[in-house]
Amino acid sequence: MSDDDDFMQDSGDEEYDFEYEDDDEEQSGDVDIENKYYNAKQLKADDPEAAIDEFLGMPALEEEKSDWGFKGLKQAIKLEFKLARYDKAVEHYKELLTYVKSAVTRNYSEKSINNMLDFIEKAAEDVNAYRCMEKFYALTLDIFQSTNNERLWLKTNIKLARLWLDRKDYRQLTDKLRELHKACQLEDGSDDPSKGTYSLEVYSLEILMYAETRNNKRLKALYQRALKVKSAVPHPKIMGIIRECGGKMHMSEGKHPAV
Repeated sequence: MSDDDDFMQDSGDEEYDFEYEDDDEEQSGDVDIENKYYNAKQLKADDPEAAIDEFLGMPALEEEKSDWGFKGLKQAIKLEFKLARYDKAVEHYKELLTYVKSAVTRNYSEKSINNMLDFIEKAAEDVNAYRCMEKFYALTLDIFQSTNNERLWLKTNIKLARLWLDRKDYRQLTDKLRELHKACQLEDGSDDPSKGTYSLEVYSLEILMYAETRNNKRLKALYQRALKVKSAVPHPKIMGIIRECGGKMHMSEGKHPAV
């Protein structure tokens, strides 16, 4: 073998080793962030504050935004909300939403955000928590309206309407219900069959509002409209609310409810 052949062989080996080291470093980075995530999860029960710090440290380990940073922020926000660190929860929720447009898939982000909103809705126990919820909803509506995600927009607005019903803020609730009805209608003003499930949720909230305010005239008309909604697969609780309010309405009129 000539000296030139030796040189070419050596050069080739060096180049191959260099590329292999690059791949190894990239895999090592993924392992580091993954380990950080699972270590933080182990801390959640006994030391939630330390777990928060670990979860919040994950985005800094990313070369570019990925689902690991998204997962870390999700966990940190839930812990902050449980510890009543509402300002921090809102701050990091804003950061989480920056991952939505490019770092994670549409379906994954929609499911994750909806689960997050379900979590804070169930965990909220005081006025400050409700204010934080309202900020979460506003941020969510802003980001998902810009991405044309109508489904999550509807779900979030329904949660916001439910919050205002719980707080008996009937003025804001009335405006929101009007907006939601319009979003669930066709151009001719009739209910859109493809949004029947959402329509029934909106009707159930409005029926509860009129039941609480004892507006039987509006309640009766709304009840009849709700029963005509088609192509819906509502949660049994939603239909239970509608039927129960309808029954009370008929009883107050001295009539037996229709079967």
